[in-house]
Amino acid sequence: MSTHSDLDASFVLVDSASRKTNGHTLAEIHPSLEASYRPGSASGTYAHDWSAPGTGAPLRIRGRHFVDAYGRVCSLRGINLAGCTKAPTNDNHNTFPSDAESVTFVGRPFPLEEAPEHFARLRRWGLTFIRFLVTWEAIEHAGPGIYDLEYLYYVRQLLSLLPSYGLTAFVSIHQDVWSRYSGGSGALSWTLELVGFDLDALEETGAAWLLGVKGGGHEESERGVWPTGYTKLAAATMATLFWAGDTFAPKLKVKDKNGEFVSIQQFLQDSYLAMSELLARTVGDLDGVLGFEMFNEPHRGYVELHSFHSWDYNTDLHLSYCPTAFESFLLGAGYPTAVGVWTRSFPMPTRRTSSVVLNSHGRSVWRLDGPSGGKCIWELHDVWGWDKIRDQGVVLRENYFRKNPATGKKIDWYTDFYFPFLKKWTERVRGASAAEKIIFTEAIPNEVRFIAFDCFSSFVSYPYVLRQFCPKSWTPEHRVPNMVYAPHWYDLNALFAKAFGEFTVNVQGLSRGMFPLEAFYWGQGGARENFSLQIRNIVKHAHEALGEHPVIVGECGIPMDMNKKEAFLTEDFIWQTRMMDAMLTALERSLVGFTLWNYNPSNTDLAGDDWNGENFSWFSRRRALPPSLLYYEQDMPSLDNGARILPSVVRPYPAKTAGIPCKFDYEMNTGAFVFEWGNAGNENGEARHGGDGHPGNSLKSLETEIFLPTLLTAGRKVIVEGLDAEDAYVHDELRQTLFIVARDTTPGRVHKVSVSLYPPLTPVFDVNDFWSDFGPRIVACVGLFIGILLFALYVAYGKA
Repeated sequence: MSTHSDLDASFVLVDSASRKTNGHTLAEIHPSLEASYRPGSASGTYAHDWSAPGTGAPLRIRGRHFVDAYGRVCSLRGINLAGCTKAPTNDNHNTFPSDAESVTFVGRPFPLEEAPEHFARLRRWGLTFIRFLVTWEAIEHAGPGIYDLEYLYYVRQLLSLLPSYGLTAFVSIHQDVWSRYSGGSGALSWTLELVGFDLDALEETGAAWLLGVKGGGHEESERGVWPTGYTKLAAATMATLFWAGDTFAPKLKVKDKNGEFVSIQQFLQDSYLAMSELLARTVGDLDGVLGFEMFNEPHRGYVELHSFHSWDYNTDLHLSYCPTAFESFLLGAGYPTAVGVWTRSFPMPTRRTSSVVLNSHGRSVWRLDGPSGGKCIWELHDVWGWDKIRDQGVVLRENYFRKNPATGKKIDWYTDFYFPFLKKWTERVRGASAAEKIIFTEAIPNEVRFIAFDCFSSFVSYPYVLRQFCPKSWTPEHRVPNMVYAPHWYDLNALFAKAFGEFTVNVQGLSRGMFPLEAFYWGQGGARENFSLQIRNIVKHAHEALGEHPVIVGECGIPMDMNKKEAFLTEDFIWQTRMMDAMLTALERSLVGFTLWNYNPSNTDLAGDDWNGENFSWFSRRRALPPSLLYYEQDMPSLDNGARILPSVVRPYPAKTAGIPCKFDYEMNTGAFVFEWGNAGNENGEARHGGDGHPGNSLKSLETEIFLPTLLTAGRKVIVEGLDAEDAYVHDELRQTLFIVARDTTPGRVHKVSVSLYPPLTPVFDVNDFWSDFGPRIVACVGLFIGILLFALYVAYGKA
């Protein structure tokens, strides 16, 4: 396995102008610097090729950008592979949660023999940057320290194929709501049993909502309920113990492999670190593995809990039955308790409409043979207790999760728990792979921070609400080297309603105090503006908090079963097409890379992605041609079968830019786009369009490569305009690449190219907005009103 300590250590020096990696001799200086160079003649690579021949060396980070060996800015776009990896290959909804130790994930996301089909398809679509999902459960499901080596070997074989198709990936250790056994994905059944949970009692006691991982989630009453699991007893407790068990549950001890009692936090974290290290040793030396991600969508559990009697409406989903933290404690301990029931409403997303008594049979979720002896962990730590005189539960320590119980010091989840573990995890992963591997990170999604401060009285604490896109506390001492920030973005309104139409809402803005009328948008133009504002906010605030680190959107997608699944009946996916276009337009305008959620070959119209009722994959192998009828070359349209809404997904983009990208604007209804890029301004990397940390003296290529899909260009003429007379270009349809060599290297110079098709594409929809739809009517009404007013004034005063 590779244990190199610096980027260039993996190369053998051939001569002063070239180097070799995996049998390929690579020039350190791109031949486009030569005056006689013809665009596209350097090699047989293509714009969206991230293998070593296509980039000169593994991609690296420079300022806010990914760059190749020639200093070109690389714009990465691709997919999450895949939603089906959340559940095992032999998943059985009818027997879940039994047989947890005998599951297998071999064949997730697809059997090894199918890999050429799927990788060739992604290459054809230009989606060559992969967020490859694995789960802790897939690796260590049989028990602590018992690893599924067959699965790890399968993953290695699969990822070793990536460079042959120009693909690169970062491996993301995925979780939602802690575990499948608490209603999500990720961790193992034995982690819950380890702390004393009875898996068979989780549903009855309201400690978890499991219907969605047992094939449900498709009915109206079940739709979108699964995220409420984050605030239910099982997931919230496990997250708290994992991140901060030493602080908040010091009495909870378990035996390690040596038979010694250790804290629950130490056991869980040591197990996670060992699993991660083994994963890194297995695939970390592969050329196709760019880096690793520690934890998908982390959640703090009860840490910094602002109230035992309510959750924050703006960040924690209130839908179906939603016990508060205190109500969850009571239910888990076996006390029947009435909890609020929330239903969808307008204008607020949900409202409390009734209550229901859960756990009417008084079952306890805590096993007698567990480490707490059948007692609620939080009762064991005197967070709450049962008042026998009043025959009711009482909270004993209201501020328990806001301050360190031992010292009284205020707690910060990021600085006290998340950042230290991230550093520890990074050291283990890099030690097992290579120092240059990139670390992808996330913060808590849709976060709200309750910051308590004293006002006028030392006895009263008032909460101040701070809403943030990226924690300001992520200061340099808390960052890890070679780090990329990879937040997620979804249109929360469409996601919650599973609907999309002319009217869209900026939920992000509303939750942060935006004036309501400013948060409403109309039409396709409005949706593009709405989504653009939201994504720009994420990118802007990330750079403000983290400085010169790259940002990619690690998850973004649209529900294919929106609008009551009508598209599955009509085969008209116009609204899905429009929503995908609005989202991708916003990402392009923000000049940010992304991995779409998700490419799932197992997707079907009926079951969707077969996890909590989700249906995000725009590809379904059930709709595709059999492998025997496929051709795997980039220009072969047979690979497109099985896909939906491709015109909005497959789009041109500047993959490798000899300079700094300044603007990219694509219109899918015509196939035309405009791209502007600038030369670095000076030694400080300041371009005319603003500094972005790109060094001006590192560019070793003049050739920009734009992915131009044959899905658009087949049978059409490509018209290229706007370049200088001394510039040159070549469009290679077989390689789906527009090669451009811009000769003017004047610092600060901005280049511009306009590309269109003849004949243009047939428009799919009108790019309408409020004024195009209602402007004439409004003007007419205003004119009529003014006319009536003038007439009235004339009648009243004219005769006088």
